Parts: sequence; structure tokens; C-alpha cells
Amino acid sequence: MDFTPYLDSMSSGNLDEVLLSVAVQGKVALALKGRFFLRCLCDSFSDPSRIGCAVTDEESCLRYLQQESYELLICTDFLESGNGFELARRARLAQPQLKVVVLALGDAIPVEFAEASWLEAVVAEADLIEDQKPLEAAIMAVMGHHSYRSPSLRSGQLPYLSCPRLTPREYEVLDHLASGLTDREIAEQLVVSEETARTYTKRLLKTLDVNNRVQAVLKGMRCGMVQI
Repeated sequence: MDFTPYLDSMSSGNLDEVLLSVAVQGKVALALKGRFFLRCLCDSFSDPSRIGCAVTDEESCLRYLQQESYELLICTDFLESGNGFELARRARLAQPQLKVVVLALGDAIPVEFAEASWLEAVVAEADLIEDQKPLEAAIMAVMGHHSYRSPSLRSGQLPYLSCPRLTPREYEVLDHLASGLTDREIAEQLVVSEETARTYTKRLLKTLDVNNRVQAVLKGMRCGMVQI
């Protein structure tokens, strides 16, 4: 799905913590699984006008890359249609100067791509939950013409994950967060005030022992509590 025409409405202002503080001078393409990740990444850039492509599938992203030059592509390995690693390969063929960062929701690099020269930076989902700022580190690395693998990909060991028990309300809030809803939209769904919705979200973060909504949804996915 192509959300690029709706970029102005993608910013929610709901991020509890800035994910990125890296300055990018050229155009940025985002190809991510679901509205949640798109909204989070759109919120993360200090200059959203740099984002020229915000899609959830491989072919739509490639069409944008055929139209103009981009500096950076951030994609997830799983997409609503297509595959992020294959997208990275095809994107680099189309634009050899393009810098690419792949967020591996599957916490692994497929064997056929492991040694590929075009696969500059890969971040495992597990490392984002650990709050080690690997996504920002990956972007800084490729902008400086270096390669990067997040900690668990380098060590081959995933960090320990504790999965707490959620209340029915917390499950509801987590599901709405994963759908990419803002506090206001969650409040409308739950028929409560926006302030109450924010309180519910804060309680969820505390229960999951995470720092922000991105980590909450990623941990929920790894614990089998929610899907996107």
C-alpha cells in the first residue's frame, strides 16, 4: 500500500522517545510492514519533507526509485507484499549509490544474502527492544560509507526476553498501537478521554518494561501478543 500521498497526516507526535537524530540531506524511501512502522519512522525524521516514499510493499517502492534519485532506503524484511532483502538488492541495482538499512523483524539474515556486498546495514528486531539505538547507529554507519550489523546479529545470540501477562485493557491498547493509532484515535476506539488513553499507554509500557511505543509493539510481537 502506498501512503506517500498522505505523509502530512502520518505524523502523530506520539513518540515517547526520538528514534533518530541523524541528518539526511537527500531523499528517503521507507518500505515497512504496516502503518505502525511507517508512522513511527515518519515521526522520527526532523525534516519529514525528505521522505519521498512511504509504502508497505516492494513494487511500489521500486516505482518511486525509478522516478528520482534517493539517498537512503529503510525497509523491513517482511512487507505486506514482497521481501525487504530482495527489495534492497533490486534497489541497489537501480541506484548503486543508494544507502540501505534493513530492519530484520525475523532477527536473521537469509543465508543467500549474508555475504552480499550491497547489504550494508541490518538491525535485528530484538536489538531495538533492548534500546541500544541500533537503528540510528546503522544509519550513521551507512551515511559514513560503513557496514553495520546490530549486536545480536554479530554475536549470534538473541537477548533474553521476559513476557509479562497483560490485562484485557492492555491487550486492547497494544492492539491499537500496533495498528498505528494515535492517542486520540485510541481514545475514540475505547470511548474514553485522550488523557485516559495516554494513561493506558503509559501503564502498558510499564507492564512490558519498555521505554516507548515502538519497543512495546516489537516486544508484543516477539511475545506473540500482537501482529502487524
